[in-house]
Amino acid sequence: MTVTEAESAIFAPAAIASQFVKARQDGVSVPGYPGGVIPANMAEGYAVQDLAIAAWPEALVGWKVGLVPPQHRERLGVDRLAGCIFESRVQQASADKPNEFRAIEGGFCAVEAEFIFRLGQDAPADKTQWTPEEAAAYVGELLVGVEIAGSPLATINALGPTVVASDFGNNDGQIIGQAISNWRDIAWEDMPVETFINGKSVGVATAATIPGSPLAALAFLLGAVAARGKPLKKGMIVTTGATTGIHDVVAGDVARVSFGPYGTVDCVAVPAR
Repeated sequence: MTVTEAESAIFAPAAIASQFVKARQDGVSVPGYPGGVIPANMAEGYAVQDLAIAAWPEALVGWKVGLVPPQHRERLGVDRLAGCIFESRVQQASADKPNEFRAIEGGFCAVEAEFIFRLGQDAPADKTQWTPEEAAAYVGELLVGVEIAGSPLATINALGPTVVASDFGNNDGQIIGQAISNWRDIAWEDMPVETFINGKSVGVATAATIPGSPLAALAFLLGAVAARGKPLKKGMIVTTGATTGIHDVVAGDVARVSFGPYGTVDCVAVPAR
């Protein structure tokens, strides 16, 4: 982009959303942020995301929660962000072979070990402030699993949280493992997780790694989506944050996430088709 083009460029949410949606549908990368002007704040980022949700031809079945890096929190006024999860991007973990997930060539792809809530009842549409204790009452079950963080934009994380929010929250799928049946009676620090990439351990943690606990992430999400006119519904899933970190992968990489007594999820990145 030339200086003249940069000076005349404007933030265009509809054009940005349509380019991200098409790139995701085609499984191809984008060379840079569409239009060149990134969202200035989280409201602008979510404006793009809302347009993309409306354009995506599948049911919205859940949300991901991610942390805003510390250096951005004061400026943006938030410490977490939300992304959308669609029906065809959710898989049940296979016991027979690794689950395949796509890696867009020239884009971004990573695996994240997650603790996941499934809502047991509809959340009230007009409640936008939640405590973790209030959020707990709406949980149907707690599951383990893997989030596929993915985007057609290779630099999505480097460009910051407003860009992450604008492209589905950097989510490209979810692999759901088994439920932790008696989770309310177990301390978060007693829910272990370890991530392996190509057989090498790359992160060890527990559910207590999530700031304030996974319920704090759920409380944030309940309020954030209600404020956008999209309150959580019974059966929706909510991923609560990357416990062992964000582990970049490319096509051919194999990941294993062990949750100790609560099961293992095996998956492999394949080229986007």
